Amino acid sequence: MNQIFNDAGIIITSCQPVHGGDINEAYCLYGDEKKYFLKVNDANRFPLMFEKEMNGLNTLREYSTFTIPKVIQCGNVQTRQYLLLEWIEKGQAGKDCWLHFGSGLAMLHKQPQPFFGFTEDNFIGSLVQYNPSHPTWHSFYAECRVMPLVKILFDAGSFSIEDTRNIELFCKRIPTLFPSEPPALLHGDLWGGNFMIAKGGAVAIFDPAVYFGHREMDIGMTRLFGGFDRTFYEAYNETFPLDKGWQQRLPFTQLYPLLVHAVLFGGHYVSNAKGIINQFSK
Repeated sequence: MNQIFNDAGIIITSCQPVHGGDINEAYCLYGDEKKYFLKVNDANRFPLMFEKEMNGLNTLREYSTFTIPKVIQCGNVQTRQYLLLEWIEKGQAGKDCWLHFGSGLAMLHKQPQPFFGFTEDNFIGSLVQYNPSHPTWHSFYAECRVMPLVKILFDAGSFSIEDTRNIELFCKRIPTLFPSEPPALLHGDLWGGNFMIAKGGAVAIFDPAVYFGHREMDIGMTRLFGGFDRTFYEAYNETFPLDKGWQQRLPFTQLYPLLVHAVLFGGHYVSNAKGIINQFSK
C-alpha cells in the first residue's frame, strides 16, 4: 500500500477499509488534513479498468451539474492498479433533492452526442463494455449490448437455441420498440448504489459505465432495483419529457443490465432476462 501512496505523491497517516463492491478493495485514507477514497484491484484481471473509470468521471463532469468525485491519481504499482479520488462526505437529503436529481439528469441527456457508442471501450461491473461508433440505436443495442452477452450465456448453457432465436426476434424489433432520438451521454449504471447525497445536499454520482445511448436506458436502470422517488421522474419529464409509453418500454431498457447480471451472477437474473425476450417468441 505504501508503494501506491508514494506513487500518488501523498502522505497518509491512517487507512480504513470501506465497502467497495465485489471487484475492488476500497479504503478511506486520512492525510494532509484531507480524506481520500482509494480503490485497488488486479491490473491483470481488469486491464485499464480505472483509467476507463477516470475518463468516464471526467466526461460526466464536463457535461453535467452533478457532484462528481475528482480524480487525484490513477496508476499501476506492480500487478495492482489503483484509482485515488477525493472523498465526498455524506449529507442529508433536502426537500428538493429528487427534483434537482431528475432535472439534472434530464439536462445531461438533453445535450445531443455525435453517435451511439463512445470514444473507447470500458467496463460495466467486471465485464468489458464495447462501444464502437454506430449511426443508429437499434444496431448499437443489438450488436454491442444484447447479442455479445447472449452468446456468453448460450456458450455457458444458460440460454437455449430457442432463447437465442427469441432474442434475435427482439433485436429485429428494436427500431419499432424505441422512439427515435439522438444519442445522449448516459451514466450507464445509474442504480441506487451509485449515487449519494453529498454534504450540503448536492447529488453526487459515481461508478459510471458511460456511453452515448438512448436516454431511456438510464431511466430503466433507475427502476430496476426498487426505483427512485416519484419526484425524480416528475422533474425529469418536466425538464425533458420522455416519449409516451416509456413505462411500458422499461423491460426493453432493463434487458441489458439483466443480461450483465445473468453473466456475472446467474440465478434469477437468467430467468428475468428470458421473461423479457420470451414475449417475442411468436
